[in-house]
Amino acid sequence: MHTILYIHGMGGGGDSRIPNYLDKALGAEGVRVVVRTYDFDPPKGAAEIAAWVKELRPELIIGESLGAVQALRINGIPQLFVSPALGAPDLFYRFAWLTLLPGGSALLHHKYPVKEGDRQRLLFRFGPMRRYKAHWEAAKAAARQPGYRFAFFGRRDHFMKRGVVQISIWREMFGDSFQVYEGTHFMEEEFIDSLLIPKIRSVLGIGKMDGKA
Repeated sequence: MHTILYIHGMGGGGDSRIPNYLDKALGAEGVRVVVRTYDFDPPKGAAEIAAWVKELRPELIIGESLGAVQALRINGIPQLFVSPALGAPDLFYRFAWLTLLPGGSALLHHKYPVKEGDRQRLLFRFGPMRRYKAHWEAAKAAARQPGYRFAFFGRRDHFMKRGVVQISIWREMFGDSFQVYEGTHFMEEEFIDSLLIPKIRSVLGIGKMDGKA
């Protein structure tokens, strides 16, 4: 059995769409995709994820959106990324002051509501948001270590305009180890089937190889 640890994005969780789709699609090939809901406060989330890595001993890590920053903190395991939001930590840090204004936190929660179910509870408070700076520095330090990393970016990703997703940051850190697909931030199933699953098979060395790993 091959185990993948999938690190969801902001407001995601155990019932996130992509990891559950992958788990069903790859189950017959002896692959299980584990996704668990972790804390939005970066150091707490990092500690939870580190414990899961020790428990599960995954062969592959997949980081989606904001979860990509948590994934980068893990060394020694191949990593794939879906719409990595590497610009988000800086934005959280710079706009943490909004939470100190009357109604500031409520405004952010209204703008970024969480769906019902097994989902991450968003803590738009000053402390957790300011800690994203140190979180990003820890991720960059870990990413200096050698390892396999490959990312997928959607050409119609609306978060690029907001500076949340920046291909330039990825290219500066990892060069051209990425692919742009004709979709959005939330990778559509056609691209999961045609791009992400073949790449997973290639990294794990199972099924039909795509020759790009």
